[in-house]
Amino acid sequence: MTQDHHHDQIDWRAHGVKVIPGNSLDPNTAQTPGMNRATAINRARAGAEKIWAGTVTIHANAKTGAHHHGDLESIIYVVKGKARMRWGDHLEFTAEAGPGDFIYVPPYVPHQEINASRDETLECVVIRSGQEPVVVNLDIEPVEKPEDVPWIDPIHRQ
Repeated sequence: MTQDHHHDQIDWRAHGVKVIPGNSLDPNTAQTPGMNRATAINRARAGAEKIWAGTVTIHANAKTGAHHHGDLESIIYVVKGKARMRWGDHLEFTAEAGPGDFIYVPPYVPHQEINASRDETLECVVIRSGQEPVVVNLDIEPVEKPEDVPWIDPIHRQ
């Protein structure tokens, strides 16, 4: 039985788990009109190589501009409030999510985040599949009546 001595050569104090206090997030990241993003985890702050994580806050009754994140995949976890997502070439599709729900946004999907509450801030955690702060703001006006798409896990049929 061979033993891996690799761990003896790593300074785990410097290269191990990192805790980023919630009150020390960095707002100096790519922004979209109507939302406030703050970085928690990236290469500079935590040594992450393949992912980015941070928070997004959307004020009551506010909505972002239409945008996409290039080839990055995004996961949005709703902490507080009610999110309405619009997406598509004309932002013609819509779905809502609340606290505890996860939202997946594939690469290049034009989308818009909307705070569906008139009086409560929408607070989310966002994780992206890459380090680059890719935000491509789009000039899209919703020109069709939104089509509601229920959040149905494709594994679970109704």
